[in-house]
Amino acid sequence: MSYQEELTVLTLEKQPDFVETPYIESLTTRALDYVRAGYPVHFCGPAGTGKTALAMHVAARLGRQVILIHGDDEFGSSDLIGGQLGYRSTKVIDNFIHSVLKKEESVSKQWVDNRLTTACKYGFTLIYDEFTRSRPEANNVLLAILGERLLELPSVRLGEGYIQVHPHFSAIFTSNPEEYAGVHKTQDALMDRMISLKLDHPDLETEVGITQAKSGIPWRDAKAIVAIVREFRTLGVNNARPTIRACIMLGRIVAMRGGTVAAGDPTFRELCRDVLNADYIKVTRDGQAAGLERLDEIIEKCCPRSSTLVVIAAESPRTAPPPARRRQPLVNVASAAEGAHHGA
Repeated sequence: MSYQEELTVLTLEKQPDFVETPYIESLTTRALDYVRAGYPVHFCGPAGTGKTALAMHVAARLGRQVILIHGDDEFGSSDLIGGQLGYRSTKVIDNFIHSVLKKEESVSKQWVDNRLTTACKYGFTLIYDEFTRSRPEANNVLLAILGERLLELPSVRLGEGYIQVHPHFSAIFTSNPEEYAGVHKTQDALMDRMISLKLDHPDLETEVGITQAKSGIPWRDAKAIVAIVREFRTLGVNNARPTIRACIMLGRIVAMRGGTVAAGDPTFRELCRDVLNADYIKVTRDGQAAGLERLDEIIEKCCPRSSTLVVIAAESPRTAPPPARRRQPLVNVASAAEGAHHGA
C-alpha cells in the first residue's frame, strides 16, 4: 500500500471497558456468524443504542484491519472509490550536447484510490457508520461489491475497469431509522444484500454494567442512575431519549466531583435536571409543564434519601508488649561457695 492508503487504515483491539453481557454476546455472536458466512451486517436502531461501539467490537473480533467511513450528505461516488485529486508533472532536461539544451515537460492527471477501493483491494473490514446519511446514488457502487464481489471503476482510472473484491473483505453498516432527520431512504436492492440486526435500548444489566465501566462509580450508584433514566425514558411521546449516554454523563460527573447519588443531595438533583432535560418530554399536569415534578418523584423513588456510608471502626492500638525482664548473670555455685569459704 502507498503512504496515502496507510493513513486510512485502523487496527482495532478489544477495549478493556467494553461490557459483555448475555445481550451483547448474543448480538456479537450472530453478527460474527453472518460476516464469516460472507454477508454484510447492518446494525440499525435509534441513537444511544451502541451501534457504532458494537460494530467496532465485531470488527476487532474479526482480527482484520479496518477502514472507517462516516456517511455524509455531500458524498458522491468518488468520495468512496476515489478520483482524480491532482496532477503529476514530469520534466526532463537533456544537455548531452553541450551546445544544445532540450527540455521536455508533461502534465497528467493523478488518480487516488479512496477508502472503499482500498478496503476491497486489500481485504479489510469496512465500517460504514450512518450510511443512510449519504445519498442513495453515492451508495450505488456498493450493489456490485456486496452482490457480485466486483468494484466498478470509472473510465478515467488508468488500467482495468473492474477490481475483484478480496475474499477477506467484509462490511458492517450502521444507521438510524429513516424517520430521523438528515437521513435518506435506502434503495431496496442494497438492503436486500445485507442482514439487519435491530437494536433497542439494552436491558437493565447491560446499562448498569456500561455505566459502571465508563464512570467507575460503585455498582449500587450505577444501578440507581440507570433506574432513574429508564423510568424517565418511559414518559412523554418519544421513548428513545434519554439514552445510555445520559447514564454515563451522570456517573462520570458524580465520580469527578466525589458526589453522592442520593435523593437528599440537592447537587445531584440539579445534575439530573440538567442532563436529563426535563422539558424535553413535554409532560403536562393541569395544563402546566410537569417534567421537573415527575423527575423529582422518580429520583425519590429510585435513590436512597441519603448516601449510606459504611463506617469502618478504627483498629484499637495493640497493647505494648511487657518490658523484657532483665536477665541475672549466671553464677557458678561451686565458685561462689569457694569464695565464701576463702572469705571466712
